[in-house]
Amino acid sequence: MFAVTDASIRKAAFDWLNEQVDLHGDVLPRSVLAQGFTYEGNRVPLLGPQGIFKPRVLDIPLSITSTPSGPYDDGYSPDGLLLYRYRGTDPQHSENVGLREAMRHKIPLVYFHRVVEGKYLAVWPVFIVGDDPSALTFKVEVDDASYVKYERAGEAVPIPAEEARRSYITATVRQRVHQRLFRERVLHAYREQCALCRLRHEELLDAAHIIPDSEPEGEPIISNGIALCKLHHAAFDRQFLAVRPDFVIEIRQDILEESDGPMLLHGLKEMHQKMIILPTASEHRPNPSFLERRYQKFLIAQQ
Repeated sequence: MFAVTDASIRKAAFDWLNEQVDLHGDVLPRSVLAQGFTYEGNRVPLLGPQGIFKPRVLDIPLSITSTPSGPYDDGYSPDGLLLYRYRGTDPQHSENVGLREAMRHKIPLVYFHRVVEGKYLAVWPVFIVGDDPSALTFKVEVDDASYVKYERAGEAVPIPAEEARRSYITATVRQRVHQRLFRERVLHAYREQCALCRLRHEELLDAAHIIPDSEPEGEPIISNGIALCKLHHAAFDRQFLAVRPDFVIEIRQDILEESDGPMLLHGLKEMHQKMIILPTASEHRPNPSFLERRYQKFLIAQQ
């Protein structure tokens, strides 16, 4: 078992993260994570400049961070577990030793995945479950917080891992990472506003797929997405409106002929024949061939 103080700080960190997710959603600003929280007069940041991070108040790392296109090539193993690269090439580097100690004592960590500059998907608890010095890689599993109990004056007592449970949760997290990457990159391309109505409240914005992700070409790439507020996303998905390949909005004819108060008038009908707001970078603009395929479905829906 690891020290009572260590376990208490980790529990405080997990509780604090729950509060931050309630405030911000599960993609958290780096500034918030780097500031962290205060525990008995000591500041406890949750991440730092290095991927393996240990605040001064702990002896064993608190978090690990993956950065796409960063210096280390993290990924997934054939059995679906997260592969996390060593710090450097020395297995005995203090940070690698720290993760090895976390594995030996079954100590829960926080995993951060950077989705765009300054924003991180937060996942916890995660456990180091494998160490491969020849590949300079640790294996990481994700578990549910309810399976880590705090007993005996604050010590953390992980319930014995069930392989099926952890494998399922880890696979779910992998899907969440892809979804958040798509959402954050699309919203960033559209300057955090709805492409139709310019609404800027990020909590009310979605990244809408043009070709649904259930179809073979429905890849999570920016050119297959449009930033839409929740109202216009629902209208887009229900064929109330379409975006033509020339980026012009078209409202379904029966909706144009309907009378149902100011929301319908200003929220939908007034968008007819207007051009959407486009990303500045041309490669991030909606793929016209994708829009054409979607537009043909819209036309069929009117028949």
